[in-house]
Amino acid sequence: MSKTRKQPDGKRPTQETPSGGPRNSGSRGGRRGSSKNWSDSPERETSAGRRSERSADRGQQRTAEKRGERATARHQSNPETMPTEAIRPSARRGFFIYGRNSVEAALKNSKRECLRLIGTEKALSDKTLVNIRPNLKTEVAPDALMIAASVPDGAPHQSILVEVLPLPSLHLEQLAPIDGEKNIILMLDQVTDPHNVGACMRSAAAFGARALITQDRHSPSETGTLARSAAGGLEALPWLQVSNLSGALDKLRGMGYWHIGLDGTTKMALDDVSLGDNIVIVMGSEGKGLRPLVKKNCDVVAKIPMTGEIESLNVSNAAAIALYQLARP
Repeated sequence: MSKTRKQPDGKRPTQETPSGGPRNSGSRGGRRGSSKNWSDSPERETSAGRRSERSADRGQQRTAEKRGERATARHQSNPETMPTEAIRPSARRGFFIYGRNSVEAALKNSKRECLRLIGTEKALSDKTLVNIRPNLKTEVAPDALMIAASVPDGAPHQSILVEVLPLPSLHLEQLAPIDGEKNIILMLDQVTDPHNVGACMRSAAAFGARALITQDRHSPSETGTLARSAAGGLEALPWLQVSNLSGALDKLRGMGYWHIGLDGTTKMALDDVSLGDNIVIVMGSEGKGLRPLVKKNCDVVAKIPMTGEIESLNVSNAAAIALYQLARP
């Protein structure tokens, strides 16, 4: 790269070649005798720029054409790679739940509003799902590729999906402790991965938790991915999304709940905590853990003892352990 060096006498600057020697700025192609450089003429400079732009445009066009030709050749040699149009939800708030088990759980949930059942002819030939809601609109997809194009890449769908609306919201007052029973609530503080939230929901449902509580921001909403990870837990476990977790903890405390936050850096072990039957387990994200104000609103902060060979657990694994520990009689 050449460098321009300013001359103190006001003459045209000279340029240094990579070897450091001066180069006459008024010469072209190494020949002397010309008093004008190409760049001395604004008209020539503009004309050159236009030609350069046209050349670049033609080059980009040729590149795009070649890419298109290659893509077309690939599709012609392998029709399965041809782009397939995805099925779109028909309702503004609608989304797809996919996979046989998740679809079946949604259809069996009387609180779930289902809009239509979509599948290939083969998938719908088994009337088990159709008979759950015989009056539900059924649509036949021409092939499994259309179903695959309608769900996340690589998601197992078994050629069946159902369009649904989100479940009705629940209110904190509906979680008042039931006398004589274990009342366990799982609260997740800004856990953003829908796979983790779904797995936590699955464990909470398995161990008889009353509900899952998350924030309505910085947390996933109902999606097919979350439903698939929850393996039916989304339909079985009440889920509250609140604007303020600390405010929710205050209200639950007034209803008779005790709050246990999980933090691997504390000294108290979870199995040393005994706070009765009405418990809220509060867990933070894997990266940041519990936020300070949420942690401050916990009555006890405990950890799951480990050998030290592994630094931490996945949040869904830790939730399963805590739920099992606290749900035992």
